[in-house]
Amino acid sequence: MKEIRIRNSRLQFVVGDITAQDTGAVVNAANTQLAPGGGVAGAIHRAAGPGLWEECRGLGGCGTGEARISGGHGLPNAYVIHTVGPVYSGSKQDAVLLRSCYLESLKLADKHKIPSISFPALSTGIFGYPVDKAACVAVEAIRDYLQGETGIEIVRMVLYDDASFREHVRAADAVIAGADLS
Repeated sequence: MKEIRIRNSRLQFVVGDITAQDTGAVVNAANTQLAPGGGVAGAIHRAAGPGLWEECRGLGGCGTGEARISGGHGLPNAYVIHTVGPVYSGSKQDAVLLRSCYLESLKLADKHKIPSISFPALSTGIFGYPVDKAACVAVEAIRDYLQGETGIEIVRMVLYDDASFREHVRAADAVIAGADLS
């Protein structure tokens, strides 16, 4: 695990299972229908049970870069925050939309007074976002948010494997050193 302090908050990086985190909310790398699928979304829906999909059907979907909130159902988390990352195209808009996913998810956590939240590496699976580029966007967005007024105490990046963990730690170290990663 790696941890950095940003004002009154902690940004943590771990390799692990997103469905087994002890944070108040877990972020789902969702599709626009908020339906069960593969990857992170499939794992979260399987772990949460059928009640999550029943609730998600009533949320009206979610656009790319937006976020919605539901209960945690069978997960150890009180909430699931669903966000739809961009399918990587190589355009500048990809980073804008990915940044929005992190910021909108953090805003929902604050709105619902959730003190801790776990994120997967959004858009890096079947959506094809290169992990090194996605890590830079994620770390900068989270840092920028935590530098403002927030009640969030812990933001945890839960990475699928060691390679993703290393890329996120590299991005975090560069941000700490003051490098512009964009």
